[in-house]
Amino acid sequence: MKELLITRNLHRSYSLDGKELNILRGIDITILQGEMISIMGASGVGKSTLLNILGTLDRPTTGEVIFSGINICEKSDMELASFRNSKIGFIFQFHHLLPEFTAFENVMMPAIIHKRDRKDAMNMAEELLAKVGLQDRMKHRPGELSGGEQQRVAIARSLINTPEIILADEPTGNLDTHTGEEIFELLKKINHEFNTTFIVVTHNEKLALQTDRILKMVDGRIDEETRITP
Repeated sequence: MKELLITRNLHRSYSLDGKELNILRGIDITILQGEMISIMGASGVGKSTLLNILGTLDRPTTGEVIFSGINICEKSDMELASFRNSKIGFIFQFHHLLPEFTAFENVMMPAIIHKRDRKDAMNMAEELLAKVGLQDRMKHRPGELSGGEQQRVAIARSLINTPEIILADEPTGNLDTHTGEEIFELLKKINHEFNTTFIVVTHNEKLALQTDRILKMVDGRIDEETRITP
């Protein structure tokens, strides 16, 4: 498998009331194409900050993020926006669906922003919603869907531009145990079928043990790495 995403000596700090807060303290990781990685750690250790930097939603204070051989930290904000829309999919704990649009329209949205052919985007959205088991719920708005169904819409939306990597921040954290396990099974299925790389932040050790590797964060660093054998 090829190296898809590499970070080198990644640091992120913020100034607050004249004091410097060091959130990330030298992160070095290598993610291979098609891997499913979980990141674990207590609240406040920097998991979401790391995910935001990997997803180009934030920039490191120092260090590099190499994506397919390119240092994306050197790109402009406009270049990053285009890169993010075409290469990266996002799944959040809270689905961030637009309430006034149907499930079908929510899934289509990133493709429309990416200026994909509308008919192609419609066909892809329909195919993805069927893939996540919502072929009969396409015309429903988020308020008419259960939490698990909303998360399935968010998963379909994350796939619409066929990203190379999907970043998932507590994707099952707002769901009951059974629904959370169903959603995680769906993520694993997508990982295997599409060879899509996943980085999943989770507090759920049972789910993390189903990924290829667990990276445990402590105080802004990768403190431990566990490779899971099938």
